[in-house]
Amino acid sequence: MNHFSTHRLTAERLREDHLADLVALHRDADVSRYLGGVRTPEVTKAYVATNIDHWNQHGFGLWTLRTKDGFFAGRAGLWHILVDDVDEIEIFYAFKREYWGRGFASEIASALTDIGLSQLMLPSLIGLVYVGNGASRRVLENRTTS
Repeated sequence: MNHFSTHRLTAERLREDHLADLVALHRDADVSRYLGGVRTPEVTKAYVATNIDHWNQHGFGLWTLRTKDGFFAGRAGLWHILVDDVDEIEIFYAFKREYWGRGFASEIASALTDIGLSQLMLPSLIGLVYVGNGASRRVLENRTTS
């Protein structure tokens, strides 16, 4: 699934030409504080390469997100991750600051849950959240009760 849409977002499979948007996103200290810190352009370039490899290996991964009017809004995806030596599939997302508090995270988390469980037929999904990230925690908690 290279593309999908939600009510307000379009998602496109990650490509190398998305690098500039991701560099800008990862250089924002507020956005990156719960993503392991600000990333240099070189680290983001390696991140893109790793995520493209994930797509090639698993058939899903990271999508870049744009608003319906074409503005870059962030990134989101499904990713294999080892948790206590168990291979899990994580839902993850990050948005530019101007899109915070407007329901975009809930919208994309809902879409990723549907894609992962209903379309890709994955057995389960997890979300990992830093304790201090209350907004993201609420988004993912709402996915477990819907």
